[in-house]
Amino acid sequence: MAAFVRISGPPNSNFLVGYPGISATLPRIEGKVEIRPGVGVSAPVQVSLVTIALMRKETIHPSADSITKKRLAAPRKEITDLVGKERLLYRCPTGKEFENVMAMDLPFVIFIPYGRGGEEVSRRVPPASLQLASRTAETYYELVVTVQQGAQDQKKHTTPVPILRYDTLSTFGMYNRPESAERVTDHLVTLGISLPRWSYGPLDPISVYIKLSPNRDWMNKAKKVTIQKITIGIDEEVVYNHEGDEPTIKTKSIARTSQAVNVKMPEAGYFTNLGLVFPAKDLRDSDGIIPRGKKEFPLYPVSGFTTIGTLYKIQYFLTVKAHMSSARDILLRQPIVVCPFDHTSCKEEMEAIEQAARDAAHVSPDNPMLPASSVIKANDSNGLQALGMTMVGGLRKPLIE
Repeated sequence: MAAFVRISGPPNSNFLVGYPGISATLPRIEGKVEIRPGVGVSAPVQVSLVTIALMRKETIHPSADSITKKRLAAPRKEITDLVGKERLLYRCPTGKEFENVMAMDLPFVIFIPYGRGGEEVSRRVPPASLQLASRTAETYYELVVTVQQGAQDQKKHTTPVPILRYDTLSTFGMYNRPESAERVTDHLVTLGISLPRWSYGPLDPISVYIKLSPNRDWMNKAKKVTIQKITIGIDEEVVYNHEGDEPTIKTKSIARTSQAVNVKMPEAGYFTNLGLVFPAKDLRDSDGIIPRGKKEFPLYPVSGFTTIGTLYKIQYFLTVKAHMSSARDILLRQPIVVCPFDHTSCKEEMEAIEQAARDAAHVSPDNPMLPASSVIKANDSNGLQALGMTMVGGLRKPLIE
């Protein structure tokens, strides 16, 4: 008889415990697998083996956003990877083909890799769940429980688990150091920029300090240069199949602003501050309601964020362009990190991350001290009680305590 299988998380919380990307919090998936009779109330089920694994599915279809190309392009590319290790939750005693079981509660914990790992794929931090528009790229995770019931075929039961990453929070010190860069054109003018920080989320203000300096050795020529305008913007670059033979790169501008200048190059150089706001995606529909999200993907107020998977990677650049006459334009592209949360949300998360790190200090990955499994067999004296039934005068009746 087929078993009814359910995967449930800890009470009043998600499966995910800790913060993926932050090793001190020992990110992990906790819960229990519940197995009950599939038909009726008390017909025992035969169980030989139960395992659980966290699987990552990644797909790309770079042409999915174009109606014409979609028909002609290569089909959707897909990979499935095991995250961490598969866990054996139950195996019937040696010499038996199966055990007749009334009810089973099997607690589990799966530790999510949190090492950089380099080329060692099994130790890399898994990328966050994400679905780009038109499903051009997506990553999602599923808990897969495999149940072997005697001689029957193995049955798989899946539950989606959205996974977020927290190592790009704009409140981390490493992102709050000023970044600077320079670019020269025609040996006449140098464009220099300075960013006070380099991780941004939805609706975060971006401020850029810009300096245009003449070349002292060519001052007569440099003074003839007119600075017409300065443009700053943010480019999103998605590289599909980035580890393969023929990567496909798609770049789009997601924000842009410009300032008219129209001045001759001063001897001391030209300085200005320019700013823009990182765009946010409106999650509400035309009636002002936030729609129910898909179970596999969290609702992010940005269309994408800095991430790298096996089949695709998304990166962002702050572009600064100085438009000039009597000299070539200068374009400078500075890599920035885009976080799915705004600066305020990042600040609010910091305290919880510190608490999660303190809690994780008491957890051992080798011996996580799980609650004991509960297996009630068909011949156990309290077997029916576990299912809320009892025998009264030779008849099965609901148990009233």
